[in-house]
Amino acid sequence: MKVKHAKLPIMNARIQIGDPSPVTTQAAEGLPRRKWTVAEIDAMVRAGIIDEHEHFELIDGDAVPLAPRSLQHEIVRMELNEHLQRAITDAFRAAPTTTLRLDEYSFLEPDFCFFARTVTFEQLRGHHVELAIEIADTSLRYDLGRKIGIYAAFGIPEVWVINANTLVTHVHRSLGAEGFRTVFEAGPADEITSVHVPTLRMCLSELDMTPF
Repeated sequence: MKVKHAKLPIMNARIQIGDPSPVTTQAAEGLPRRKWTVAEIDAMVRAGIIDEHEHFELIDGDAVPLAPRSLQHEIVRMELNEHLQRAITDAFRAAPTTTLRLDEYSFLEPDFCFFARTVTFEQLRGHHVELAIEIADTSLRYDLGRKIGIYAAFGIPEVWVINANTLVTHVHRSLGAEGFRTVFEAGPADEITSVHVPTLRMCLSELDMTPF
């Protein structure tokens, strides 16, 4: 689908270039809204209408701004990244802080996603992901609510959500027709092993992490 440049400034009313706090709107219930595609968002980034560093997700055509990453979030992500890159075998890839394109109208920004090495990054879609990991602080409610439902809807079989402040990991497994059937919490001293990336194990306290 071609993007007509005459239409591109419409998005500029909602997302300003370089603005650390983009303008957001909330449509009245029942009123129609413009549904954006992933291709259109990509085109606006290339054209400079949306800053490439802006942090948001596209959910069924709606651009959803994400909170800035806190210092604690980045500490956990950095320490965990070093461990995860060493822990996986050659059979899998680990993509940190990537844009995961789900379909024509949706993409998410997981902190980590794991997929078979036979899948190229250009091919990567939701159904290729074996495990997604989210690190959350102020976004915890969103990550454990709406976002978990999106992961389930697109067939991602295992999701870990780490509370950056308490280092409690919320594990979601056993995906069924109505969502994840197995959900439990693991403390920082507990060891977790992935079902779908079997060589991947994690114990946050062994990584010298302490609750914030």
